[in-house]
Amino acid sequence: MIRAIYPAALSLIITGCMNVTVVESASQGESSNAVTVVDVSNSPIPDYQRESPWYTDAQARVSQARTMGKAKNVVVFLGDGMGISTITAARILAGQREGNPGEENRLSFEELPVTGLVKTYNVDSQTPDSAGTMSAIMTGVKTKIGVFGVDERVIQEDCQSSQGIELLSLLEIAELAGKSTGVVSTARLTHATPAATYAKTANRDWEDDAELSEDAKAQGCTDVAAQFLASRERLNAQFGKGASDGIEVALGGGRRHFLPKTIEGGRRGDERNLVDEWQTAYPSGSYVSDKTELAAADQAPLLGLFSGSHMAYASERAVPDAKQPSLVAMTLKALELLKDNDEGFLLVVEAGRIDHAHHAGNAANALLDTIELSEAVAAVMGNTDADDTLVLVTADHSHVFTMAGYPRRGNPILGKVVPAWSDEPSLGEDGLPYTTLGYMNGRGFRDHGDQLNADSTYAEAPTAGRQDISDVDTTQTGYHQEALVPMNAETHGGEDVAVYASGPGAMGAMGAIEQNQLFHVMLQATSWEAEAAERIEDLSERR
Repeated sequence: MIRAIYPAALSLIITGCMNVTVVESASQGESSNAVTVVDVSNSPIPDYQRESPWYTDAQARVSQARTMGKAKNVVVFLGDGMGISTITAARILAGQREGNPGEENRLSFEELPVTGLVKTYNVDSQTPDSAGTMSAIMTGVKTKIGVFGVDERVIQEDCQSSQGIELLSLLEIAELAGKSTGVVSTARLTHATPAATYAKTANRDWEDDAELSEDAKAQGCTDVAAQFLASRERLNAQFGKGASDGIEVALGGGRRHFLPKTIEGGRRGDERNLVDEWQTAYPSGSYVSDKTELAAADQAPLLGLFSGSHMAYASERAVPDAKQPSLVAMTLKALELLKDNDEGFLLVVEAGRIDHAHHAGNAANALLDTIELSEAVAAVMGNTDADDTLVLVTADHSHVFTMAGYPRRGNPILGKVVPAWSDEPSLGEDGLPYTTLGYMNGRGFRDHGDQLNADSTYAEAPTAGRQDISDVDTTQTGYHQEALVPMNAETHGGEDVAVYASGPGAMGAMGAIEQNQLFHVMLQATSWEAEAAERIEDLSERR
């Protein structure tokens, strides 16, 4: 007996336009609203991807989640490196910036009705990186550290090993289903998190051709920036002309990987100017390079590259004369343009510089970029309908970032620990005060005053261990917290991260889940796989 068939799936069965099997999910009782898994026999997703134990296990688990309705749109927010301690500290800082104690505050995404915990490990690494983690979120299959868009059979930096095991991403499925797609990031568009939506690589560092080895080039591998430009034609070559109309909106940093070395700031050795090539490929599209041009853009396709490398930190982009847009402005522009498609859209938004501030050991910028992400989530929630839009907010991994001591309630989160029973800072056994926030490892203490760029730490050698901060204002943006173990950069953490969800299918994100399950939450909340299969079949019949 089939208890629940969604209208889209039912329509496909009745019309006979494709071979679809509706599989009843695990027994839930007669009142169950469990998601029904639609097995699309001519799915565009390759068999080896769909048959992976990572894929099938997550698919089955999501199929048991209680939900109502189908999602027309999906928005994924990724706070890169946004561990739970980061969320807690950012929540407090945001509240204190409003004149409140802070602890009672909530970030916008903490208001979403569904919360879960996500296990972040890569198949070969207990503590992961952004490449393998975002690949899991986008493909439903876990893979190795340092690679994305390919399954775990890949050998890192071995081009040939990545061929024939490429995975189809959710963004590509959305394209094949006729949806509009957008990628927004404060990191480089060719960096691991945004690139995992559209590219496949055995080495996340192959962002332009100058990074590829001669062997990789000879074996047919291409760099990430070139893959961005070729993403439309790659899908059309694989699934038929017209299968994809290309990514509608792409906004972020990384201009240097699109430009030849002959242009100032460019890094490409093949003399290609991918910005010019993109404008030729999309003659009705617009290329923008600052916030004024972004604000004026009124149609897709839209490509925005706002910096040579990563975009500036939120604190830097907030100054009056800043030329780079805020994450909120980029997100709202993407949403405005993507909503023009009545068929629906997928938008992926990354707050990439949370991660970079943590690597630099600078809590202030990590928290301010987290607050900016919260503002972007609020903007989307205020401009979408929860009845037809699934929103997920999560992180790829955490950092070795801690909250410690016994500070009184309302104590400045960036300040020194002052307990409830004293008006003086607490002292360690070494007789020195210490801050609430700190790092297990990293470059350590810096007193850079009101410096807004966290990367200023890299100009000096690491200063790990305890320092006398008695006369230091640790609440300034340029303060870098102490670190125990000296390292060139602070590292990721391996504990679970949070996921917050709202809209159709959100219940699939509850519990302690594998990271690749998030892909299945999104896929099963929509009809995109079946719609993609139907469109591809129609294209085949026309040929």
